[in-house]
Amino acid sequence: MEILDILIIGAGPIGLNCALEAKKNDLNYLIIEKGTIVNSLYNYPLYMRFFSTAEKLEIAEIPFISAAPKPGRQEALEYYQGIARQKNLNINLYEKVLQLAKKEDIFEIETSKSKYFAKNVIISTGFYDVPNMMNIPGENLEKVKHYYTEPYPYAKQKIVVVGSSNSSVDAALETYRKGAEVTMIIRNSEISENVKYWVKPDIENRIAEGNIKVHFNSELLEIKENSVIFRNKNGEIQEIDNDFVLAMTGYLPDFNFLKNSGIDLQDECLNPVYNPETMESNIPNLYLAGVVCGGKDTHLWFIENSRIHAEMIVQHIVTKQK
Repeated sequence: MEILDILIIGAGPIGLNCALEAKKNDLNYLIIEKGTIVNSLYNYPLYMRFFSTAEKLEIAEIPFISAAPKPGRQEALEYYQGIARQKNLNINLYEKVLQLAKKEDIFEIETSKSKYFAKNVIISTGFYDVPNMMNIPGENLEKVKHYYTEPYPYAKQKIVVVGSSNSSVDAALETYRKGAEVTMIIRNSEISENVKYWVKPDIENRIAEGNIKVHFNSELLEIKENSVIFRNKNGEIQEIDNDFVLAMTGYLPDFNFLKNSGIDLQDECLNPVYNPETMESNIPNLYLAGVVCGGKDTHLWFIENSRIHAEMIVQHIVTKQK
């Protein structure tokens, strides 16, 4: 029975960085990834651009060369997947971790394809896999999309975009420019202040000139085959014609997996318990890295400020093994 030094769950940028640190320290490691390399980035909108500049997305001091000030999705895929190829990282793709349990000092990891054993486990699963559901009638209709990739399917269609974040704004602007009739339904009183600074004036101007309709302080109540029902800022119930709903309501970590792995979750944000100096959870030798550390506050951690988790974790493991 082979016992790995480290098993890493998730081949996102931070999971890759953990593997690079493990390799640098001659540790026997394996990454298990349920999709492709940097699977979340692969599923981002096709024309998405990062808020961060290229150097802030770099891992392992490997230069990220970008022709644009803000790299896009395709450049990031080339960069991270290129690192995985160049460094010949040990990754099993399209294999989902089903269960994680610790027996004495060894973790037993059951996946959709096999079973593994490891002294240490790093959970670096991000947050893009579980949509934040609205829990309203009609949300299960085929016309409701919680993921947006490109605008072309929505040409000449009546679109409702739910939310005011970067993903909502991008979807609204792109579909409008491909001929969609766009209405935004937003709980808050304005476009989110976190929207990319070079995009925010664009959406505000399109709203001001009436090309994109918006209902602030409003709430979507029901989705029907050919319409949606919502409550407007005055408390009145309105119904408008609709072909597609782009529910850009955010995403969440897989809290069930964390809980089933024995990790304690705190307060209403479900923040996982970990030592901020070592990233070790309440389960000894079980570590957290990247966005998953933030619970429901998925804007707390991102590539730029969680790159350091890899070195912190691997150095703690190395120190304990001495």
